Amino acid sequence: MTNHPMTNWIDIGPLDNIPQRGARVVKTAFGCVAIFRTGDDDVYALEDRCPHKGGPLSEGIVHGASVTCPLHNWVFSLETGVAQGADEGGVATFAARIENGRILMDAEQLAGRSAA
Repeated sequence: MTNHPMTNWIDIGPLDNIPQRGARVVKTAFGCVAIFRTGDDDVYALEDRCPHKGGPLSEGIVHGASVTCPLHNWVFSLETGVAQGADEGGVATFAARIENGRILMDAEQLAGRSAA
């Protein structure tokens, strides 16, 4: 992730609010964004809507740096948002980081404006 010097980071909440290999949903101007926590305590933010049939990715199974859609088992990279294997497509990704045990996200990106 490239950190743009003018990025306005907003506090989403404590990392401990999301269980390991779990997710929570944040409503934004963009729409619903799923914040995922891996077993290694990394955080990723993806659009919470599978492009296949609109399944809620936040309800999927997190394994490694991937999430499996709960509806039809499509697998997406948490790092890139790209569908894995034979499936095609992807979901939007958002900049997220952890600072002092808190999850921060790029406010400009969540508002639908690119900070790049």
